Amino acid sequence: MNEQTKNQINTVRQGQASRRASSVKVEERTPTPLEYAKLRDSARWDKMDLKTIEQGLKNSIFSVCATFENEVVGCGRVIGDGALYFYIQDVIVVPAFQKKGIGEFIMNEIMKFLATVADQNAFVGLMSAEGGTGFYERYGFEERPGNETGMLKIWRKKTV
Repeated sequence: MNEQTKNQINTVRQGQASRRASSVKVEERTPTPLEYAKLRDSARWDKMDLKTIEQGLKNSIFSVCATFENEVVGCGRVIGDGALYFYIQDVIVVPAFQKKGIGEFIMNEIMKFLATVADQNAFVGLMSAEGGTGFYERYGFEERPGNETGMLKIWRKKTV
């Protein structure tokens, strides 16, 4: 990474601009399937078919992308029924751009969106990567108490 890039990223970290920080922009838009696949790959998440990704992205309620020099370096989405349940999904920042404030910009946009659409007592959930709970606690999220249940399943098709 060259010195100019490092300086631009540090500008983001220092919060010297609200939505735009030098060449990093956070904008409301859905990533393309290819952009999303690249972000997933950077996070070392399982690969998915581009058609599947396209369908999933179409069903987003809200999406935001962070771009640097016209390249998507982060995103975040909200999925759910748009009234009772909202799930923050796919908050991804390319590793080289992590710890620079970009995730905060993404989450700030998501929280602003939720403030306009989520009614009193709506459920807003998310799953955090290991070690990421502190980041989300800043936005008022809490870990489920040990006696409350919750389950998930990642669907795996059997290969023949």
